[in-house]
Amino acid sequence: MKVRGYTLLGRALAQQGVDTLFFIMGGPMNDSINAAITNNIRAIDVRHEQAAAMMAQAYSRVRSKPGVCAAASGPGTINLTTGLANALIDCAPVVALGGSSPLNSVLTGSFQEIDQLAIMRPVTKWAERVHHTERIPEYIDMAFRHATAGKPGPVFLDLPGDILYAEVEEEDVHWPKPAMERVISKPAASTETLAHIMQALSKAKQPIILSGSGVIWSKASHALQQFVNASGIPFYTTPQGRGVIAEDDPHFFGHARSTAFKEADCVLVIGTRLNYVFAQGKSPRFSEKAFFIRIDIDPNETEGIERVDLGVLGDAGVVLDQMTFAFKSKLSSSQYQEWRDKLKAIEQKRLPAHEAQLATDQMPIHPLRLCKEIRDFIDRDTILVVDGQEILNYGRQSIPSFLPGHRLNSGPFGTMGVGLPFGVGAKAAKPDHKVLVLHGDGSFGLNAMELDTAVRHQLPILVVISLNGGWTADPDKVKPGRDLGYTRFDLMAESLGCHGEYVERPEDIRGALQRASQAVAAGKTALVNVVTDWRARAGTANFTNFST
Repeated sequence: MKVRGYTLLGRALAQQGVDTLFFIMGGPMNDSINAAITNNIRAIDVRHEQAAAMMAQAYSRVRSKPGVCAAASGPGTINLTTGLANALIDCAPVVALGGSSPLNSVLTGSFQEIDQLAIMRPVTKWAERVHHTERIPEYIDMAFRHATAGKPGPVFLDLPGDILYAEVEEEDVHWPKPAMERVISKPAASTETLAHIMQALSKAKQPIILSGSGVIWSKASHALQQFVNASGIPFYTTPQGRGVIAEDDPHFFGHARSTAFKEADCVLVIGTRLNYVFAQGKSPRFSEKAFFIRIDIDPNETEGIERVDLGVLGDAGVVLDQMTFAFKSKLSSSQYQEWRDKLKAIEQKRLPAHEAQLATDQMPIHPLRLCKEIRDFIDRDTILVVDGQEILNYGRQSIPSFLPGHRLNSGPFGTMGVGLPFGVGAKAAKPDHKVLVLHGDGSFGLNAMELDTAVRHQLPILVVISLNGGWTADPDKVKPGRDLGYTRFDLMAESLGCHGEYVERPEDIRGALQRASQAVAAGKTALVNVVTDWRARAGTANFTNFST
């Protein structure tokens, strides 16, 4: 019995457990999408391929499994690259499928012919092309394995049109063993290494934990919570790792962060890089005398980075379980009580002033007041997406997270425009959860038409825009190209079938959120457009230095 390549592709995706696919129609992928739908995979067509890759990334973060996106040949596939680059720097597993011009007409100037592999390799962890139709399931399996092995990341599979439409004998097709039938052990710390960790912690008086996405990908949230409870060590996370432990935990001192970093004598870095977010672990952000323990699945992080005193190559969850057992048998959390008390005192001293700043009634509305209204309105399990510049920084300072994978932003690559696609992807991943996207007006404009995607596919989310009239804050209005004007995005949303609200006064924010939330509960995407102060600039550390 003969079978076509696109049929094999649909069946192979289903075998990998794929239930959702983000795409835009086009040759030679149309029949492949139909084959996926035939295999009970939900196909969500978007308005720009960039958004498809971003939705797949959000799906992967919320579900802790690879997200899948697909595009037509040439420009369609190339449009995936921004989203895939963001996923690469964010270490998120995304499987991207790109149709391409036929192999049998390479170098003849065929329609949309371009070397897609050469374009994709710099922005993915692994990229390959299928040359034989009967090997499609094998290549799909390889793609998923590469996306999730070790440090996760995006992968790309190039699918020439003649390979997809060729017929092969069914018995010639190799079907790999399903992933769920494989048992793969996770690396642990050696007994000697564990002893070195305990020795360092026994000497420490002011240790902290820095955790990141690696804890989420290894499904180690509970393991980290157990270690924090046993050791009593204060913890902090990367922006993408927030919620791995609820931020109202007694070991989290958010308002004492800078003090904790500067005065820590031992820093446990678990499943994250020491990039610009942590000033590469350098002085003056951290003490030059601090002892750095790096626990990571990636040897480049445990061996190839300067700020490592003790590198532990291992799975975050496995090593954390080992550390919890060893700590309980050898040490006591009481040795860090004075350190916790110091950070708690700083937290309690700074909190009232912070709350007073959030409660401002100024006009135009201060972005922090908008953040406070959102903070006090959303549920603990709401998936929060924040995208922009000023509003991203204000949101980071003021809105806590309580569950792993429920806080999304652009990550260390800083891609503008991820907000709305992330929100739609998150809703597709967990349709029973509320999703709120807090957007800057500039970043919203980049993928604003994905409101239409949310409406057409009945993925109701709540979008709130901080409308400060342009890119970033500019007290002196001297930045070139900064001013965008005050667009009535609420009216645009209404024209696309959404519920729209326009807010100019701080006391009106809560009512607008309530009405919008009621619309979402009724199955309608909603947008609340809030005019905010164009002068308000969030105080945050500089990420870059352009001086020479």
